Amino acid sequence: MLDDNAHMRSLMRAILSSFGVRNVEEAANVWEGFEVMARQKVDVAFVDYRLGDLDGAEFVRRVRNDEESSDPFLPIIMITAYSERSRVYQAINAGVDEFLVKPIRAVDVASRINAIIERRRPFVRSPDFFGPDRRRKKDTRYKGPWRRIEDPGTFSI
Repeated sequence: MLDDNAHMRSLMRAILSSFGVRNVEEAANVWEGFEVMARQKVDVAFVDYRLGDLDGAEFVRRVRNDEESSDPFLPIIMITAYSERSRVYQAINAGVDEFLVKPIRAVDVASRINAIIERRRPFVRSPDFFGPDRRRKKDTRYKGPWRRIEDPGTFSI
């Protein structure tokens, strides 16, 4: 759990403990988060959006893209009080698996963990992105090899 708020870390620890999670590592800033990842295997990272000198989105980008990252495929759930569309897109474009808005409920945490376990999206690498496929729905209108409307030879809406 990477969050600069000790109360939030304590709440997440209690929620995860109620699910039977025995080992929860905590970090108050990005650098502590990297230290935790360097010394042990992390199964899932819960990352706050707003942190100290580096925000959660930058942490995610570094986990996904840094050559020294211990696990670029680490499942990451972003937790934040900022629910503006631009922030959600920024987190998704950084490479988060799931997004959760505060205040959190145990059922929502369980839902995001379940999504990572049951429906994890495949990873995509492009010149400017590495992370879980940002598309969540299959477009039934799709008829060719191109994936975006701007690509040559695609359908128009």
